[in-house]
Amino acid sequence: MKELAQTFDYLKQFLTEERLGKIEHFSQESSDFVLPVMEDVYQFRNAAAIVRSVEACGFHKVIAMEEENVFNPNLTVTKGAETWVEVEKMPKNIDSLRTIKNRGYKILAVSPEKNAVMLPDYQITEPIALVFGTELEGVSDEVIEFADETLAIPMYGFTKSFNVSVAAGICMYELKQKLLHSGIDYKLDQEKLLKMKIRWSVNSIRSGAQIFEKYLKDNNFNF
Repeated sequence: MKELAQTFDYLKQFLTEERLGKIEHFSQESSDFVLPVMEDVYQFRNAAAIVRSVEACGFHKVIAMEEENVFNPNLTVTKGAETWVEVEKMPKNIDSLRTIKNRGYKILAVSPEKNAVMLPDYQITEPIALVFGTELEGVSDEVIEFADETLAIPMYGFTKSFNVSVAAGICMYELKQKLLHSGIDYKLDQEKLLKMKIRWSVNSIRSGAQIFEKYLKDNNFNF
């Protein structure tokens, strides 16, 4: 923890007062209590819209499970959200979901299958990983079978489903509102918070990656 604090203090000198103020302000509401997991999403505009919605709701991490397609957000759509959102890439398989589950997440497939709980009725009590499927086929059968629960968004028209990026935006916003009124301590712990501030700082500094790497090397830090 001490090394993390020292590193963040070092990076502050390269930030403007305005940028540092924004990092301090928005980091306080950051959370990984809800973790969006994308199952081979391939349209770059959808990828970008998902990242943008995730960041706007104060969740700053996405997992992209890739098989045939690369999760590559369109930067003209993200409006800078990619600076703040960490994208962790994993293979599209059940082992990846097991890894996520072992990190302490309940796996929820966003699908009307398997007696799905409707989003307005869902009671969030523990960290959840929300799995969103491909644009054409939705969540795969193997993921639905593996999931602890399924979650569905109520539909009121002839259309049976939302676009994946719209579905992600609705889920992230609704779940954020539930957390805000839950009394749950859903925010990042101090270690995760410092690591995120460091990542945001590096992404905000010109040649930030090189400055950060040299600092770690010179101080023999590794995290």
